[in-house]
Order: sequence, then C-alpha cells, then structure tokens
Amino acid sequence: MLHGKTIVVVLPAYRAEATLERAYREIPHDIVDRVLLVDDASDDATVRLARTLGVEAFVHERNLGYGANQKTCYTEALARGADIVVMLHPDYQYDPRLITAMAAMVASGTYDVVLGSRILGNTARRSGMPLYKYIANRLLTAFQNLLLGSKLSEFHTGYRAFLRGVLEQLPLLANSDDFLFDNQMLAQAVAFGFPIGEISCPARYFPEASSINFRRSVVYGLGVVWTSLSYRLWRMRLARPKVFSRSPTLRLRRTYYARVPDAAGGSSTD
Repeated sequence: MLHGKTIVVVLPAYRAEATLERAYREIPHDIVDRVLLVDDASDDATVRLARTLGVEAFVHERNLGYGANQKTCYTEALARGADIVVMLHPDYQYDPRLITAMAAMVASGTYDVVLGSRILGNTARRSGMPLYKYIANRLLTAFQNLLLGSKLSEFHTGYRAFLRGVLEQLPLLANSDDFLFDNQMLAQAVAFGFPIGEISCPARYFPEASSINFRRSVVYGLGVVWTSLSYRLWRMRLARPKVFSRSPTLRLRRTYYARVPDAAGGSSTD
C-alpha cells in the first residue's frame, strides 16, 4: 500500500518461464499489495512457476493475444480492489524497481497514467534497442504527438501505471486483442483528458526478452497511424470510432471472459 492506495501489479505473460522469477524478485513487495499473472496459453512452465512463487495466476484456455491478456489483467485487478494498477512485462525487459516511483506519481494525485519511457534519458540505443525500432518509435511518436496534441516522449512502452478510474472509464473492450491495444489505450487516455506523466526507464534487450518480429511491427505501425487519424477525425466530429466512445458497454466487466481458469486450476464463469 502506498499513501493509503492499494497497489496491484499485473503481469501479462506468454512463455515467460525463463524470466519470470527474476522479474518477480525485484518487485518492491513492501508497497505492492498483490501480484496477478495472466498467462495467454503458454506451452512452457510459466503458470507452474508463478504459483510456486505465490503469484495468483489466471490462464487463457487458448491464445487470445497481448491486448486480450491485458483486458483480463485489468478486469481481475479491479475485481480485487486495486486503486492503482501497474503493468509490468514478466520478460524482465523493464526494471521492476521503478514500480514504487511510478505508483507514487499516481498516488500523489498528480497523474492518472504514468509511463516508463525508454526514450527519456537517451538510453534506448545504449540499452540495445534495434536501430529500426528506435527510428520507428521516434517517427510514430512524433506523428501521434502532432495529431493528438500531446507531448509524450514515447507512445510505445509496455511499462505503465494507471489510476483505477482510468481503467473503469476507458472503452477498453473496443480495443484490439493484439499489440495495438497499448497504443489505442494511450490515445484514449489523451482523448478522455487523463493527465499522463513519464519517468525514465532504461530497458534490457536480450534473447529471452519478448519482441515482435518485423512483419508484426509493420502491422502495428500501420495501426498506430490509423488510430491517430481516427482520433483527429473524432475530434473534428467527422467520425465516431468505437475506441473513443463513452458507451458503458465498452468498459471492462467481469462477464467479458466466459471461461478463465482460476488460480486453483478450475474454471470461472463470472
């Protein structure tokens, strides 16, 4: 708990057996109240290891995608009373020790969303980010800042902290079940007026760290462009994209996932 706020860390996992324990051990458990892991039908021992570590684990019966994994993560975190939710990839690419600083920035009431930026501090290339990804990151971020009227250093980090109200109000069910989910979520936060802060976060690049291939990176990049254009059309009242809708039917709810096996290995239908 931090400043009277319940802190829940969520780990969207897929084949994270090799890195999960290192990431878990460095989580600041003195301020984190719960750690939840959602496994997207891995074919390794991710879930068994998570339960050995005492992590509450949920398993998708089939692979649903990175975005769908996050939808489950946030649904379960909210159901367990989280005031602040921090998403940490269990591949050990981002430093878990920064959870305290990120959660504190939200708990202070200054920001509703906090991002761990690989660009702030000029460490991305020194940490091993591939050149093509660095260039694409900078170009896409500049394009989005222009169209969204924001001033973020990076739109593409996977390290984020959210105030409960953000997760309750954004139309997250309208978002992609794949990697584009992350970008749509930030565009929604900008559209809904939630204050966004950033903290410098050097990332690690090594063989076990998760990464999307070039083809999927291109698909993601095109999706980012479309999300930005959709935002601009929405602001100009020329279109009504679902990702910027305020309809309650597009918000997270416990009935969205019909079957998510529970921590004991059974199945839940709530």
